[in-house]
Amino acid sequence: MEPGILGVIANPASGKDIRRLIAHAAVVSDAAKRGILRRLLIGAAAAGARRVHYLPGPHRLVEDALDGLGLPFEAEPLPVDLTGSALDTRAAARLLRERGAAAVVVLGGDGTCRAAAAGWPHIPLLPLSTGTNNVFPLTCEPTVAGLAAGLVAAARVPLDDAANPCPHIRVDVEGEPPDIALVDAALVTDRFTGARAVWKPAELAAVLLLRSDPAVTGLAAIGGMLGLPGPGAGALAIDIGEPGREVRVPLAPGLVVPVSVRSHREVPFGEAIEWRGPGILALDGERERRLLPGQRASLVPCADGPLLLDPGRILRLAAAAGLFIEVPCGASYAD
Repeated sequence: MEPGILGVIANPASGKDIRRLIAHAAVVSDAAKRGILRRLLIGAAAAGARRVHYLPGPHRLVEDALDGLGLPFEAEPLPVDLTGSALDTRAAARLLRERGAAAVVVLGGDGTCRAAAAGWPHIPLLPLSTGTNNVFPLTCEPTVAGLAAGLVAAARVPLDDAANPCPHIRVDVEGEPPDIALVDAALVTDRFTGARAVWKPAELAAVLLLRSDPAVTGLAAIGGMLGLPGPGAGALAIDIGEPGREVRVPLAPGLVVPVSVRSHREVPFGEAIEWRGPGILALDGERERRLLPGQRASLVPCADGPLLLDPGRILRLAAAAGLFIEVPCGASYAD
């Protein structure tokens, strides 16, 4: 079987937002991303991937990563009209869907993964952490991630065995196109999107969480620090404001602040909650949509989001099938 396409989307802006100024988040440099990409591509080639289609850009992340490696790739830049925004990631994901990509590796944080899933709702995704808030992306050695993605791209491990659908929040804003979130959504009382990142608890009015985890940074930590378990088959709606129970939350790397929680409840898959403007709708930690006074936003947790590749499972299946064992010419494995 001819190897399929391995998509690569590396966000040059991830890991460089305002939280480097107001907190103590580390900067993920272009040089660091090129190193991640080199290791990723070496692993993918070793696993049998031969066709790589990637998001190009003025930072030349993938181009420079490939330079000098001598890997047996047919490497093709995607014809994206670059804007320097999340629209580039969305456009690249749409093109990869049209081309029937077998697996897509995304370098970025929660926002980059959200943009990719907005462009391709059921994208077969292996996300690697290079952002500020990395609740959704995986922390995985890029060489191993490349091996896993390459095995799927080369059709040596079937996608059905390699990935699980992950939940998402469907967001419908009255009079506007729909949107999604992969980790959380929030209603922010400020009137301006500004620097986009959410880090001021006084501006939070409500959050809807797909994940509740005390061991992460960002809004997902609110439920975790309250001691609430993950919502399981749905999401967790939290009402924020005074008077309430104060909980200290790491809203960004190096930023631990009190958040006042009034109430919380579980929202099953398929059930809608409604928020009304004025305010800003923040999705996966970034201010995205302005709600006018009285404008409604409907948010529905859904089970059928992107297909999240599991590197550990993929490699275990490949190892069990003997795909990493080299047999000398004229010999059999039994020998």
